[in-house]
Amino acid sequence: MSEFNQPLSGNEMPRFGGIASLFRLPVQAPNDLDVAIVGVPLDCGTSNRAGSRYGPRQIRAESVLVRPYGMATGAAPFDSFQIADTGDVALNTYNLEKSVALIETHFDSVLAAGPKTLAMGGDHTITLPILRAQAKKHGPLAVIHVDAHADMNDHMFGEPVTHGTIFRRAIEEGLIEPTAMVQIGLRATGYAADDFDWARQRGVRVVTAEECWYQSLAPLLREVREQIGPKRPTYLSFDIDGLDPSVAPGTGTPEPAGLTASQGLEVIRGAYGLNLVGADLVEVSPPYDTTGNTALLAANLLFEMLCSFPGCKRR
Repeated sequence: MSEFNQPLSGNEMPRFGGIASLFRLPVQAPNDLDVAIVGVPLDCGTSNRAGSRYGPRQIRAESVLVRPYGMATGAAPFDSFQIADTGDVALNTYNLEKSVALIETHFDSVLAAGPKTLAMGGDHTITLPILRAQAKKHGPLAVIHVDAHADMNDHMFGEPVTHGTIFRRAIEEGLIEPTAMVQIGLRATGYAADDFDWARQRGVRVVTAEECWYQSLAPLLREVREQIGPKRPTYLSFDIDGLDPSVAPGTGTPEPAGLTASQGLEVIRGAYGLNLVGADLVEVSPPYDTTGNTALLAANLLFEMLCSFPGCKRR
């Protein structure tokens, strides 16, 4: 019998039965955990298609198909860490500013209990309050950011905090060390020719989707690991719209010609060896995910994030 929580097997309970926690893990408080899974069902920070408030629930439902061992990597996260689903942040449905404060307070309390965090969105606004909580504990963070969009706008409709402004705020607030930040998958159209330049001017490495086409991203991630180093506290933020809509159509702001599913896996697997202290997967919008494939892919990406936390055993 393992000392750690184990996902409920499909041989013990049919996959369409049981409680819909992430990976069918126990639901418990963050005390005595190595990794706390947290749902953040917020979508009032989105600027286009809503619906990501249902993301955590749908990802949990589709996660019943994820098994405990990574066959390609040999990773065994449930034999390495005590992991549980700690439920969702209780948000203010009607007020984005108050919800951002509630998310930060919630993650303050989770991190105070000791575990690393794995968050499910919700729209990308959730990352800013999580970074605020993480930076209180670890100082300025290195960041790997997968996205179709830079999320470096100054304001949107006059608002300083939305899903499209978070990384500008995080850099301004000193939560991120920009020379240790990499953005991967940025593409499509913008409002100005220099849309990606604000980040570049501050030392952020911007890797456009065009630079990723038709090739493995393993060499890029080797460079990222060298750039960040093995000790610096690192956060991984993965917007599902960084992937092409052909593999992840269920999202609020889809853009054509994005990363493939396998490239998304390569980015996450390439984070192994870094001092990963937290990660999130955001912008899954079930109303636009008629087959459930986007949420299923998101669940697999979250599993790969668990496999990339430092100390995950390889079989």
